[in-house]
Amino acid sequence: MKTETKRRTERMPAGERRAEILEAAITEFALKGLHGTSTEDIADRAGVSQPYLFRLFGTKKDLFLAAVERCFGLVLEAFRQAAAAEPEDVLVAMGHAYCRMLVQRERLLLQLHAYAACSDPDVEAVVQRNYGELYNYVKQASGQDDECLRQFFASGMLMTVAAAINLPAVVDTQTWACELIGPFV
Repeated sequence: MKTETKRRTERMPAGERRAEILEAAITEFALKGLHGTSTEDIADRAGVSQPYLFRLFGTKKDLFLAAVERCFGLVLEAFRQAAAAEPEDVLVAMGHAYCRMLVQRERLLLQLHAYAACSDPDVEAVVQRNYGELYNYVKQASGQDDECLRQFFASGMLMTVAAAINLPAVVDTQTWACELIGPFV
């Protein structure tokens, strides 16, 4: 039996409500992906009605794409802040910033769901554009060559997978996990 979620009754500007719904969508899509997530679950988590969710985002896929954009945007913003804080070693600073994001597993899990959903041309276009923006920013900010950038992004993907399988939780008890990601955590 499904429990009824209490709807929020206080008035909130649409932009703030939109941000709340995006956070709820990130969590739900991270758990079940684009096709396994129901808009009812997102609306319940956000404390809004489904019609209101559709009024703000149009379709479930539009909401998924907005959540994907949000997650990539958060990574880009973390990279920008890291580069501004430590301009002498930008790649190391960005790597540390990304590692700090590992505690927010939902965002990284959503990235993996986004990659998996790229058989949909709309999802593929959004993921390619956002990944390209990350790459171009890192390239511009660091000034590094192609090989160094490939290594940076490969390490980032390793950390994304590590977060997805929750390796940071076992790094102290599993030798192989420590050997694999120890330098990053």
